Amino acid sequence: MYVIRDVFRCKPGKSRQVADMFKKTLSSMKGVDGFENQKVMLDFAADYWTVVLESEVESLAKFEGHMATFSSRPEIREAMAGYMDLVLEGHREVYKLV
Repeated sequence: MYVIRDVFRCKPGKSRQVADMFKKTLSSMKGVDGFENQKVMLDFAADYWTVVLESEVESLAKFEGHMATFSSRPEIREAMAGYMDLVLEGHREVYKLV
């Protein structure tokens, strides 16, 4: 099992809007990609305007499948429309659960 964390630094005051966008994608990530234990988190004591999307996935092959199709799905395109205008930068962390 792997934990995938996508960390986004948003433009000032835009983190709640980005978090709400990600929350709309969770059902697709679970149903289509098999992601589990999904969380959308906002900073509390971290860099300002940070959003973290955290999920668990059974295998890296499943994660690769997710990456190959995620942004082409109509429901994802609709939920995430305009998010690039709200984000400054980001990075991904992948951890293996032991």
